[in-house]
Amino acid sequence: MRIQAIQRMLSMWMLTAFLPLALHAQTTPSALPTVAVELPGKSTSGPHGGSLKSQSGLLLETLVSTSGIKMYVYDHSGEPIAVEGGRGAASLRIEGDAKRYRYDLLPDGKGALTAPVNFERIAGRQVELHLHLVGLPGIGNRPLTLSEVASVPASQDQVMAASVARQKICPVSGKPLGSMGQPVAVDVDGKTVFACCSGCVDAIQANPHKYAAGRPPVLVSTATAEDQALIAQQIKCPVMDEPLGSMGTPVKAIVGEKPVFLCCKGCIKKLEAEPAKYVSMVHGDANKADVASQGSASANPQSVPTAGDLVRPGVFKVTPAEKPFIAAQKTCPVMDEPLDSMGGPYRVHADGKAIYICCPGCAKKIADEPGKYLEILAQQGIQAPSVADLVQESTVPAGSEQVRPGIFKVVDADARFVEAQQKCPVMDEPLNAMGGPFKVHAQGKAIYICCPGCAKRISAKPEFYLSKLADQGIDPPLIR
Repeated sequence: MRIQAIQRMLSMWMLTAFLPLALHAQTTPSALPTVAVELPGKSTSGPHGGSLKSQSGLLLETLVSTSGIKMYVYDHSGEPIAVEGGRGAASLRIEGDAKRYRYDLLPDGKGALTAPVNFERIAGRQVELHLHLVGLPGIGNRPLTLSEVASVPASQDQVMAASVARQKICPVSGKPLGSMGQPVAVDVDGKTVFACCSGCVDAIQANPHKYAAGRPPVLVSTATAEDQALIAQQIKCPVMDEPLGSMGTPVKAIVGEKPVFLCCKGCIKKLEAEPAKYVSMVHGDANKADVASQGSASANPQSVPTAGDLVRPGVFKVTPAEKPFIAAQKTCPVMDEPLDSMGGPYRVHADGKAIYICCPGCAKKIADEPGKYLEILAQQGIQAPSVADLVQESTVPAGSEQVRPGIFKVVDADARFVEAQQKCPVMDEPLNAMGGPFKVHAQGKAIYICCPGCAKRISAKPEFYLSKLADQGIDPPLIR
């Protein structure tokens, strides 16, 4: 009797335990997919692409899209559960907005609880959801709560608009996308490339590898006499904002079908990196002459001491004393080119520091943003020398011990400049050939001579001998 009673009790327990699961199976819509069950309590992706979480013995899939919120429910084995008797509420807060919005979740007749809302205006934004559900099979009227963080996906139109904005110009014609009507999408090896019009589609399809990057090819040549009218119309280089011709014959670049003239070859790399930007500057509204901006570099007064000959206002020739600093810096922080690649190096002053550049055109960029370029050098481990130190390093004492009036014995501070000059500019002999070197003054600078007899000639024609030394690449030190 006792054994039979235990068997009856065991049978009743098994019936009670498995009856709800049997009821769920009977009410499950066969059209809904089965979910592959993950570890309980972990968030993963559901069969509809939503976030899947385990809560109170159920698996809940939350799907947020531009058309609203959907909730799918599954049992512990991953079988879909009908939600016709359920309902709920969603409390939503948009990222950056303290206000909360409430939406009702109701059965949609397709196996989900749905709140149809147009979320297109917040596409791409993150939202925080608090969900309250009742009436689900197995939980009755006992409320079930769930919190979720999701991002509203961008619509197809928004994705396309963002892609067009990134590409900017047609890779065939070089014209801005949108200037010829709605851009045309072309599939190139699984990547979408946009053309400005249907006429450019054939060119992309005929040569997909050429246009796969979505950028027009850049063809570079030297400007000719036939280009003078276009050069006169463009006026300035779009990269350096320098007058065309100020650094030699302009460089001609064809971007798609659009000509763009550059002041020097150093600007080619910048144009190739951002062709859309510079085509727009030349062929859009930005190509109008900005007369007010011309000469802005020279308008900035130098608030620090200067040293060396001026190439143009604010741009200096370097001196022999600066060789260690030039060797340490190596490249121009504006163009990322070797300092001697375009006639340099030259020196400009930025917040009391000396920065070396490859060409005078780079001076304007540094004058506009001195802190930016000092930071670029600092990130490369380069400590720009102070201008005050350079002034000291580029000068020599006037001299105290005279051999004759106006002719001085050299001292230790003159040694490196004597080594740099090597020969007397008057006699073209080694400086130590006739008892020298000796030092004389010429327009505030020191010139070294082989003998006292040469001093008269330099006194008579100081500019001539300074120019002669300059032709040899020698910059005499200043007298302090």
